[in-house]
This record gives sequence, structure tokens and C-alpha cells, in this order.
Amino acid sequence: MSFIVNETANETLPEINLIGSMILRGDAYHIVSRLPKESVQCVITSPPYWGLRDYKIDGQIGLEGTLSQFINRLVAVFREVHRILKINGTFWLNIGDGYTSGNRGWRAPDKKNPARAMSVRPDTPEGLKPKDLLGIPWRLALALQQDGWYLRSDIVWNKPNAMPESVKDRPTRSHEYVFLFTKSENYYYDYTAVLESTDDGKGKRNKRSVWDINTEPYKDAHFATFPPKLIEPCILAGTKKGDYVLDPFFGSGTVGVVCERMKRNYIGIELHPEYVALAAKRLGSKNGNRRDKNVDCP
Repeated sequence: MSFIVNETANETLPEINLIGSMILRGDAYHIVSRLPKESVQCVITSPPYWGLRDYKIDGQIGLEGTLSQFINRLVAVFREVHRILKINGTFWLNIGDGYTSGNRGWRAPDKKNPARAMSVRPDTPEGLKPKDLLGIPWRLALALQQDGWYLRSDIVWNKPNAMPESVKDRPTRSHEYVFLFTKSENYYYDYTAVLESTDDGKGKRNKRSVWDINTEPYKDAHFATFPPKLIEPCILAGTKKGDYVLDPFFGSGTVGVVCERMKRNYIGIELHPEYVALAAKRLGSKNGNRRDKNVDCP
């Protein structure tokens, strides 16, 4: 059971006490800044991708006017994440890529995915050309490394059931990245919990950096969601039962679903009230507010 807490970014509010799993509605930066220092063992998240979706809510991340503004804004959020992560904690970041818009300020609807339609799109970043791959995952990863994070692994999420593309002048993109960051050189990582079978099936080996995992759309969500199988190894390797796992871009709450099944506490932060309601329904959450006696967040 989790509690929904509505947060307000414009008020000076006290530190949030952790009292079990909870969903916090509001801006990720402001809420993470109110979590206790070194209180979370693991962070698993997938922030909005740049220029690919208009969530139609003030304060959203992903429609910044420039790519550098997008990167800088995420770096600021994850700087607060660095503060609240335990010294031996891990941070798993999934981020996708895209192509320049060619300064076309819109995107046509897709019959299979009407939510792809956009009335506004950022211009092509300075220094890039029409049809250029943006390279967002590595731009963000290197910016976080420069900001003090240890970049420990680049994991390729291979999607065997990737959506087909109509392009004829490049390979169809069928992968995304999951980066493993840490706060220090030495950290908790249970490699035995994620050992995988050898090719001949007769033994075990250390988990490798290419993960073949199908996408799994959640029927009530009109946006991309984490497949649980992508989250499971991150939790197994990075946490023990009872630990806190944070997702500052909670969406439909898949991280929470996996945490509940694996007996971990979760903290989900989500700006969009519709997605908070979706996650709450999915997780059986109890409605509350800043004065809920069970949350101690006055």
C-alpha cells in the first residue's frame, strides 16, 4: 500500500519523512530536494525523452527550447538524486534517442499511436544537421559523469519486438541504453543475484551488458512504459528486501509494481495528475494530501 501526497513547489516545506512506499505528486526537482540525505538505496528511472511527446502540463520536461537546456535540467534533478542516494547506492538510467526535426515544428499523428502527434517540436540544435541522430543518451551520460557521478556501465536494451520504421536509408532502431551510475567507487552490487545461463545452458556467468527484453505496453497508459523485466535485474543487483527504490519520473508506476512484488519500498514522483491516478489504481494506493496523518508531510 502506498500513499499519494500532493506537493507544492512554491512553498517552503519541511523534509519528507519516509514511512513506507509512497507516490508524491509534483515536480521531480523540488520533491527530491526535500527527501532525506542518503536515504535511498537505488534509483531506477526513465525521464521523458526530448522533443518526442507533449504531455500537456506546465513544468514538463522534454519540450525545452534547446537540447542543452534539456540536458542541464536533468543534470540538476539528478544532482539532487546524488544527494539523497546512499553512499553505496546505484542509479540506473534509461534514456532514448531521437533525430533532429529539421526545424519542422510539428509531427503528424500515427494511426497506431495518435499520442505521437505534436503541435510543437524543438528546432534542430545548433551544430547539428537535418536527419542527424541527436546522441542524447551519451550527451546526458557524459554530462552526469562530469557532474560527479561514476559511470560504471552502458547497458544496451535490445528490443526483439521493436516497432518497424518506414525509413530506407538507415537500420531500424531497436535498442535503447540503460546506464549504471554510482556515487562512489565501492557500492552494493549483488552480481550473484543476476547471474545468467551460459550459452550451452550448463552453467552460469556474470550478467552481460546486452539485455534482450521485449517491450510491454500497459493497456491503460498512452505512453511508453518500462517493461518489468528491464527493472528486475536492477533491483536484484542493487538492493535487498526492505530497501528504498526511487523513481523520480514514475509514470504509470511500473517500478512500484516490481518493488511490491520483490518486497522493496518505493518512492514514485510524478508531475501529471492523470498518471498519478493511473499508478495509484495500478498499485492500490490510498489517496492523501500533505496533511495526511499517515504521511507526516505537513
